[in-house]
Amino acid sequence: MTVALSREHRDLLMRTAREVNIAQGTRLFDEGRAAHRFWIVRTGTVTLDMHVPGRRPPVIESLGSGELVGWSWLFAPYQWQLGAEAMTPVRAYEFDATVVRLMCREDPELGREVGLWVGRVLAHRLQAARTRLLDLYAPYGGGPAR
Repeated sequence: MTVALSREHRDLLMRTAREVNIAQGTRLFDEGRAAHRFWIVRTGTVTLDMHVPGRRPPVIESLGSGELVGWSWLFAPYQWQLGAEAMTPVRAYEFDATVVRLMCREDPELGREVGLWVGRVLAHRLQAARTRLLDLYAPYGGGPAR
């Protein structure tokens, strides 16, 4: 987030944060559930996973210090598109998604910056999910990407 938002907007957003400690093994959220909050990792590791029927959820990506955990809170219907679990003890900043969305509506420039920040994260996560799922499920030698 340090380079994603202007100092003014970062400071504004951080005023709404609360520091939390999340125990190893804690599920932060599950795919399909309501997305009411999001986190920025201070220390520790959070993994993102995806529900695959009949299989153990594959880990899509591991997130660490300074990384955003959760983007589904910004887009209606505000339901998680992935799952997340603390793989180590995690210290994080937690944000109330409703409060942040209201702030973004009241301050269009903040909303633009947050939207661009989360959009960049989303694009990266989609690519990571695609790559990971191809690693796991594509037939060997399946040919070039289209």
